Amino acid sequence: MQPMDRLRIDKWLWAARFYKTRALAVEEIDKGRVQINGLVAKPAREVKPGDTVQLRQGSVQRTVVVRGISAQRGPASVAQALYEETPESIAERERAAEQRRLAPEPALTLTHGRPTKRDRRELGKARWNGRWSASIDE
Repeated sequence: MQPMDRLRIDKWLWAARFYKTRALAVEEIDKGRVQINGLVAKPAREVKPGDTVQLRQGSVQRTVVVRGISAQRGPASVAQALYEETPESIAERERAAEQRRLAPEPALTLTHGRPTKRDRRELGKARWNGRWSASIDE
């Protein structure tokens, strides 16, 4: 049996632990979020050591160079040996993480919006002044 030198991109992304399942890898590939050597990939496209793969994980864009091929999903330490992330990709990922850390939570800046259950109770008490009816007392 000869050693493996090429593998489908969907299997490689799964084995390298970029996506939890092959189905998720295929879905991201079909959406055009994975490129091999600058070209949009299809799930059956084969990768080999030395190829550059650009992919998106959530909002994070990553660029990695394929260093090894494995059709089996192993521990994270083995999976990390299958690729090497480019320095530009690492810097961009760290910059994005810092921006997310510094960005305020959008919900905290809202002053208006749908009232909470407590707010609705307080509105009800203030509006009706403890009365059960909306009719005007004479």
